Amino acid sequence: MDLKTKYLGLELKNPIIVGASNLVADIEMLKKLEAAGASAIVYKSLFEEQIQLENLEMDEIQNEYNDRYGEMTTMFQSDLYEASPDEFLMNFKEARKAVSIPLIASLNAVTDEIWYEWAKKLEDAGADALELNFYNNPREFEMEGKSIIQEELDIIEGVKKAVKIPVSVKLSPFYTNPLFVINEMDKKGTNGFVLFNKLFQPDINIETEEMTFPYNLSTEHDSRLPLRYSGLLYDNINADICANRGIFTGGDVIKMILAGANVVEVVSTIYKHGPQQITKMLEDMEIWMANREYKNLEEFRGNMSKKNIKDPFAYRRAQYVDILMKSGEIFKKYPMK
Repeated sequence: MDLKTKYLGLELKNPIIVGASNLVADIEMLKKLEAAGASAIVYKSLFEEQIQLENLEMDEIQNEYNDRYGEMTTMFQSDLYEASPDEFLMNFKEARKAVSIPLIASLNAVTDEIWYEWAKKLEDAGADALELNFYNNPREFEMEGKSIIQEELDIIEGVKKAVKIPVSVKLSPFYTNPLFVINEMDKKGTNGFVLFNKLFQPDINIETEEMTFPYNLSTEHDSRLPLRYSGLLYDNINADICANRGIFTGGDVIKMILAGANVVEVVSTIYKHGPQQITKMLEDMEIWMANREYKNLEEFRGNMSKKNIKDPFAYRRAQYVDILMKSGEIFKKYPMK
């Protein structure tokens, strides 16, 4: 089976990309991921805190940024700031040398100057593309949503002027109308959208009455939101679509492509099952395609998108599902005791 696809103008051998995480910070792990079949890798995010660390006291940074970013995998600051900006660039260059597949840089900044300056530095370090990791955690009652959106649109425009490599945007789903936001970003020349960011969220230990910071891996059910938006966006924007969150199996990848995605990003399934899970996912995809006599991904990409299905409610309804099915069916699956 031909699993090749295009994403951000890059020719990929298959649609499975490894997303940004601490996994990819290890050179040996990078090699294992490539050997297992990953078509591209998003290197761990560079956060503005790392860049500003030399100019700010640690407590100031913690107070200013501690809940600002979506890909923060730990609240232990020694882990977050383990590398200076120069060390980060050096490690990124070493990673670029270690693998032959595309390496995508991920940047998570606050100030305009950092977005533009470090987008260029990452391009110069050998990044094949750039993933802008957008997430704003509003803490001011007076801030209007439209001002946040406009700021992000301006950042995209500025980054696109600063670099020549393709630029994608990793979004959270927390916009009043994500479709409007994506359409506006698409007009700015965004090359791809990653749907959606798996956001860090704190918890509370009710026994100790303290804040806790548990691991925040995806679950299988998390895939339904990116599937929905992939299906809505297919053939309606110029940019490519990358589905992210809750993608654990080859079947999950197939679903996303049927909905209209070009590629997927995976992280949690690798943490849970190891790099070899990528190989199994690809094998399962090939078996499914062979059984249906699909020779390549384009033969079924978007077949189950909003554009190509007849069910008018499939992508419109998000609640009152009993209107669309026999409400008594759920009791057959989950009988009351």
